[in-house]
Amino acid sequence: MTDMSEAPKTESQPKPGLARHLPLIAVVAVALIGAVTLKDYLTFDTLRDNREALMAFRDQNYLGLAALFIGIYIVIVVFSLPGAAVASVTGGFLFGLVTGTAFNVISATIGAAGIFLAARWGLGATLTAKMESAEGRVQMLKQALRQNEIEVLLLLRLVPAVPFFVANLLPALVGVKFRNFLWTTAVGIIPGGIVFTWIGVGLGEVFDRGESPDLSLLWEPHVIGPILGLCVLAAMPIIVKSIRGKKNKDV
Repeated sequence: MTDMSEAPKTESQPKPGLARHLPLIAVVAVALIGAVTLKDYLTFDTLRDNREALMAFRDQNYLGLAALFIGIYIVIVVFSLPGAAVASVTGGFLFGLVTGTAFNVISATIGAAGIFLAARWGLGATLTAKMESAEGRVQMLKQALRQNEIEVLLLLRLVPAVPFFVANLLPALVGVKFRNFLWTTAVGIIPGGIVFTWIGVGLGEVFDRGESPDLSLLWEPHVIGPILGLCVLAAMPIIVKSIRGKKNKDV
């Protein structure tokens, strides 16, 4: 007589369904709605019209305004809403260069982590699994990315031409380590964060002249030069590894 307790057990693996994609779907949906409904509100004109109320609130409840600012900034980044540049400049306008930069970097990093995790739990998990089992060029791409993961992540943050939401989504979709994504984001956005915050520090004078802030300052040689220099430094390990790899193949 067969002992049924010793019969082999088969465990059914739950198949991923729509639920795992809900966070990313929510991000995309809110981003589309926000792009249409908020583009006329999260602007420098809105900041100019409410500057006195904001300054008065800051003087009466500094911590409350700081918490509100960070919360709004995180939501803007997570849902890729229009107004990220306005938020960064506002940080300098309300809190000064040092504190404003700290608030901007913290908020942007937390927001980036949110959208990274939303993508990782959804499409990112599927694509990562496919890359793990892939061969040929995909396997070579995966290995190259993992060997230069930190350098690539820093370049994504430092190069001004890379949209912020792309630098948030792409690493999640190709399976980079979250801890590396987190700290390279925090470090890599500091140079640009300082520039935008610096613009905000002098925003009151700009408003008094009836003008709008000039964000093209980021592309001035004395600003973009050091940032591009950091890009070169971040890319150097990749270049050195590539040269060494070629020499080893030739030997």
